[in-house]
Amino acid sequence: MAAIVRPQDGRLIGGVCAALARRFGMSATTMRVIFVASCLLPGPQFLLYLALWILLPAQKTAAGAW
Repeated sequence: MAAIVRPQDGRLIGGVCAALARRFGMSATTMRVIFVASCLLPGPQFLLYLALWILLPAQKTAAGAW
């Protein structure tokens, strides 16, 4: 099983939705729509997003690249 990392490309805010989309084999847009729809339900969605933003490591870039 591959590790979940926040990608450098294709992310809007923190890359959490893009990372989860890559892990589950779906588009990042679909994952973002699911997240926004889930925010209409009661629960700690924003806290979970912030926790994943902090806990998921960022994808390493090539040496010397910005």
